[in-house]
Amino acid sequence: MINGIWLGMIIIGFLFAAVNGRMDEFTAAVFDGAKSGVTVSFGLISVLVFWLGIMRIAEDAGLLKKIAKILGPIVAFLFPDVPKGHPAIGYILSNMSANLLGLGNAATPMGIKAMQELQKLNPDKETATPAMCTLLALNTASITLIPATLIAIRLNYNSTDPAGIVGTTLAATAVATLAAIAADRFFRRLTLLRKPPKPPSAKSGSVPMAKTSLPNSSLKG
Repeated sequence: MINGIWLGMIIIGFLFAAVNGRMDEFTAAVFDGAKSGVTVSFGLISVLVFWLGIMRIAEDAGLLKKIAKILGPIVAFLFPDVPKGHPAIGYILSNMSANLLGLGNAATPMGIKAMQELQKLNPDKETATPAMCTLLALNTASITLIPATLIAIRLNYNSTDPAGIVGTTLAATAVATLAAIAADRFFRRLTLLRKPPKPPSAKSGSVPMAKTSLPNSSLKG
């Protein structure tokens, strides 16, 4: 879907430039965009490598385990249908910890692994479970303490105060996370209300057997 949107935008831009005779500007914009993309990528690599190294140090020092212990009860509340001790819980905790530190690129592989483990618990492989929807909502609107990626982009564009967005980012992601959790709880309850009631189990003697009587003529013979 995303690839189709980007392809459509490129084709529309090309046709618009061709009709208006602005192909030179279109070509220059394409190469400038490619150059900016490479420059930003190199700027992000250094910062992401730095924060990934910090995360590795935090992991070796036991900080991530402490964060996981703090988040454990929260994860148990948000994912009540995931069995305790299931591998998905560990990946969910790693995903949330990385998102807290603003390491979206590091959180993505953990989120994918968590989804794969949750899919193993899914009885209907064609429909997402409530736990999978919860994980998607939290991963999209996760509270971010240190927006490392955004700080790196601002540094790359010579911002005078690249870390000035920390407070506003924390407030915005906190509100987004609360909204995501509220929506998730609402739709979970709505789904439970829409589920059809289970048929009553057949107990011995609860269903009377139909009595059949043969006419007297059938006994003659």
